[in-house]
Amino acid sequence: MEMDMKKRVHLELKDRSPSEVCVLALDTCRSGDGEVEGVTEEFSALEVLRMVNVGLKSLAKLPPLPKLLELDLSDNAICGGLEALAQKCPNLTRLNISGNKTVDVAALEALKPLQKLKTLEVFGRQAGARDDRRHAVFRLLPQVACLDGLNRRDDRAPDDDDDDDDDDGEDAGPRGDDRDDNASEEEDDDDDEEEVGLSYLMKEGIQDDDEDDGDYVEEDEEEEEEEDGDEEAVRGDKRKRDDDNDEDDEEEDDQ
Repeated sequence: MEMDMKKRVHLELKDRSPSEVCVLALDTCRSGDGEVEGVTEEFSALEVLRMVNVGLKSLAKLPPLPKLLELDLSDNAICGGLEALAQKCPNLTRLNISGNKTVDVAALEALKPLQKLKTLEVFGRQAGARDDRRHAVFRLLPQVACLDGLNRRDDRAPDDDDDDDDDDGEDAGPRGDDRDDNASEEEDDDDDEEEVGLSYLMKEGIQDDDEDDGDYVEEDEEEEEEEDGDEEAVRGDKRKRDDDNDEDDEEEDDQ
């Protein structure tokens, strides 16, 4: 026997007060009279509410839920009265009403005031993908970006699970670009080391050349000193010969 909605709500509270609950899942329980039961305005912090296949026929008893962002009412027997959503859940961003009794495009006009509504499930993904009603809904509700799992270009819109996979992939390891950047940095480091080595060798070579030049300078100075000494000796010999010649001339004159 299926659990009634009021009892299910009590179990989901788990000793919490309704004002502390942000997510409430009541799928596959049973509404006795086709109305919302057990969910009251005390759930003031509620952001996600799921009531899938609970036998709902009306939304008249849906309480005001100003913080509600996501509402799943799929696979029920709702056939109208969608204006209650705009009045009681003005901040809805995601709404699923697929699998209910015939919902035509005209009935969706009641969702116009939901200016934050971005994702809407109405006809089911397979039927909606081939149905011209998609274009009519997009014209009627320009704020909606994704209808029955497809965007306005009929491309598949990413699911939350896909986003999580992408996040996990990023956490798993560095991206290819990061690896390329690291490789480039390593190559730059190698180039810097090579340049430093070359600079060091060139500096050593320059110092060696300077030392060699110093040796050449010392040798040149020694050669110049030797040449000066030779010239001085020659001049001394010449003076000596001149003095000898002068002495000989004086002796001849005396005779």
